[in-house]
Amino acid sequence: MFPMIETNLSMGMMGAILPLGLAVAWAKMGGDRFPKLNPETLNEPQRRAAAEILKQSVSGLGGPWNVMLRSPEMAHRLTNLLDYLRFKTSLPPRLNEFAIMITARHWSSQFEWWAHHRLATKAGLSEAVMADLAQGRRPEAMQPAEAIVYDFCTELHRTHFVSDDTFRKAKEMLGEQQVVDLVAVSGTYTVISMLLNTGEVLPTDGSRPLPPLANR
Repeated sequence: MFPMIETNLSMGMMGAILPLGLAVAWAKMGGDRFPKLNPETLNEPQRRAAAEILKQSVSGLGGPWNVMLRSPEMAHRLTNLLDYLRFKTSLPPRLNEFAIMITARHWSSQFEWWAHHRLATKAGLSEAVMADLAQGRRPEAMQPAEAIVYDFCTELHRTHFVSDDTFRKAKEMLGEQQVVDLVAVSGTYTVISMLLNTGEVLPTDGSRPLPPLANR
């Protein structure tokens, strides 16, 4: 997913410093406010955190990972949480990805939207729903559970609270565990969006898939 970039080190030299998978990942990273970390100067905690990241990342160590590695212990702990929220959560993948897309839109996180658009499509979220969401509109073509997720997450992001009526509907539709996991994925991807926005991380093609919103 991440394009090859020029580097001072040959792949052979990198392989002598890092395991092969880690060396390839470094070669695929791009630069932003947090320039690509030099594999020669990684400390041991960073190496361990990077190895954990590569167990779940399909795009190497770009995007938020390059930012996170500035704080390797945080990166290690957040990676473990993401492992649950991405692959083991009680939420169905379609609803989980929808919550991530809602968070990306709320924060106008270009990279997050770009990275999860394909995953949301694969999980069954319709293009019509994502198109409306990208424009800041309440999607018209939502399924009942999607409408609950949209209302719950949007209310939580915008007001920082959830009304009794919204909570009741979410609990009836999703159950308590899924409601808690919905809050957790929204909060965690708020952190990811903050990291990406602070680093001014854009999609690897330089695009900005999310238009600016008039009320922001």
